[in-house]
Amino acid sequence: MSNPVKIMAILTARPGQAEVLHALLSGMTGPSRAEPGNLRYDLWQDRTDPTRFALDELYIDSDAVAAHRQTPHFQAYLSRINDLAERTAFVLDPVQVA
Repeated sequence: MSNPVKIMAILTARPGQAEVLHALLSGMTGPSRAEPGNLRYDLWQDRTDPTRFALDELYIDSDAVAAHRQTPHFQAYLSRINDLAERTAFVLDPVQVA
């Protein structure tokens, strides 16, 4: 049996790029949620630093993550993200999940 995969990413906009980053990340929400292997795709914005965003993603398994990374919307994101933000991502396996 495959395990679900959680991805948590923190993205901080480069100077002057917060609005563009926000638009890029917002544009990922609908298409990512529509993927068959996606269970959760939520975008959060830091209350104390509006240039910082958090992505909360959950996929049914590693194959679903791989499929997500091949989609046109992810490829478009990947081609732009390094110019727009500093990012840290964690790919997590369940330990004790309800």
